[in-house]
Amino acid sequence: MKPNSRAAQHWIPFNQQRAECRLCPRHCRPKQNRKGFCGVRGTENGEIRTFNYGQSLAATEEIIETEAVNHFSPSARILSMGNVGCMMACSFCQNWETSQIKHLDTKSIRHYTPEQLVSLCLENNIPIISWTYNDPVVWHEFVIETSQLAQKNGIKTLYKSAFYIEKSPVEELIDCIDIFSLSLKSLNAEFYQKQTKAKLQPVLDRIQQVAASSRHLELSQLVIPELNDQNQDIEQTIDWIIQHVGINVPLHFVAFHPAYQYTHVERTPLNTLKRARALAHAKGMKYVYLGNAYESDLNDTLCSNCHIPLVKRYGLHADVQNLDSQSHCTQCGTLSPIINPLLAIQYPENHQQTFSQQLEIHWDNEVQSTHILQTKHQEKTDTLQIHSLGITHNQTKTLAQGLDRFIISRRSESETGVIIRWNSECNYQSLVVLDRAHYPVEPLGKIIVKTE
Repeated sequence: MKPNSRAAQHWIPFNQQRAECRLCPRHCRPKQNRKGFCGVRGTENGEIRTFNYGQSLAATEEIIETEAVNHFSPSARILSMGNVGCMMACSFCQNWETSQIKHLDTKSIRHYTPEQLVSLCLENNIPIISWTYNDPVVWHEFVIETSQLAQKNGIKTLYKSAFYIEKSPVEELIDCIDIFSLSLKSLNAEFYQKQTKAKLQPVLDRIQQVAASSRHLELSQLVIPELNDQNQDIEQTIDWIIQHVGINVPLHFVAFHPAYQYTHVERTPLNTLKRARALAHAKGMKYVYLGNAYESDLNDTLCSNCHIPLVKRYGLHADVQNLDSQSHCTQCGTLSPIINPLLAIQYPENHQQTFSQQLEIHWDNEVQSTHILQTKHQEKTDTLQIHSLGITHNQTKTLAQGLDRFIISRRSESETGVIIRWNSECNYQSLVVLDRAHYPVEPLGKIIVKTE
């Protein structure tokens, strides 16, 4: 990262040489020219400064479902933005290469201004900016300024976080964030202390703060084998949510993939997630979804009255059915919980037959999503054709200048892979996505790639 710094918000003086950060509950007091726990905020001349303003991973076009959001504009395109550092240190972190500064490869870092990100959205017709990946808490100043500018330009904002943060900065977020997707790791305080190096109660307090606002809220819990996958663990989470947030909040139980310091287990079995969902339903929760789960009819949203499918889902893909623009069931007229149901844009089909280059990707049980990265750039818009293997589906994808990374995900059990074709002088590379919240920083060799 660049060495320059900017004045931070949310701190108080401690003594002549040190200040106390009040962004997260740690209240770090870094010595002069030292940084706090997160690695991106520190003391200069007795003041807390932020060292990651505008420092970012490459902007990536994804789908809103990647952020554990099912009830706001299904299948809408989002501009996913991640930075570096974190206010926690989870042993099982899915993005440890960027959240834990000591592992950071600075070649992955770019610099953006708020104006550039808003322009990227407008030029690529992307309606939502998502603050995600490592955790946006430690990017507070940049997130606030960009979100305020985004909303002035008609762009929605989404905040995906473990939410280890103080009350005052959350008040600022509520003013400029439209959608909160917040993750609970467990309802066990000892788990938080040992596995995340954080405390549970502040997270619970801040979730309740958002729940009391008018902002859209969805909750998720990563279900980790041998850590929080027993009935008692899951029921504690469900009981707290019902008591303090309510039965109508969407709850996502998300499958874990082995990562960072927790690699001795396998992926979370789908049956474990189904068991968690059954427990939640038995206790009265209305909307329970399973993340990182690729199976038909697993995550559909049904009309509460006539039970007709309103949103059909497979993996990260959502197909809105039987809903009007005001989110009423077209079968019986019942109002659904889906907000802005028709915001998603359908890509046109491209029937052009001749292409000079192609990239072929094959799905398997481990790899069902990938980031496509433009590695050789051009100074204009590029157009690609995405052809599904195993099903009849073709679409045209356009990348305006400045956006060079996007996600592709398996659409159905019958889709065995995709072929991406293009005619420009650009080059494209595939980076395997192992988890819907995962930002791959290098190829992992799990897929078959052919370039012609």
